[in-house]
Amino acid sequence: MLPMIELGALVLFGIVIVTLVAAFAMIVKAVFWVVLLPFRLVFWLLGALLMLPLLLLKALFGGLMALLALPLALLGLAVGAIALLFGVLIPAIPLIFLAALFWYLVRPERTHLARS
Repeated sequence: MLPMIELGALVLFGIVIVTLVAAFAMIVKAVFWVVLLPFRLVFWLLGALLMLPLLLLKALFGGLMALLALPLALLGLAVGAIALLFGVLIPAIPLIFLAALFWYLVRPERTHLARS
């Protein structure tokens, strides 16, 4: 029974050590975060100021490319719609001919009101 108690004590001691190391690491991380915060803010501000012209150029060229691509996209949509229409209608051509023949055979005759 004594080896099981020793094993439990070692496991508990290991858990305590791991908890202490994790707590110490969290404290060190918080201290580093607070100490280095001003440097991070300065570098973030400088980076934002240096990147602003490039981001504006990116937005400008992106807008121009969108204006150029819009007619091509609309043309592609029109071609796709026509292809879809033909893809649906071409297999239906025999049925359309049968319907036209049926209509021709059963349509009412025109009545003439006056003799010619």
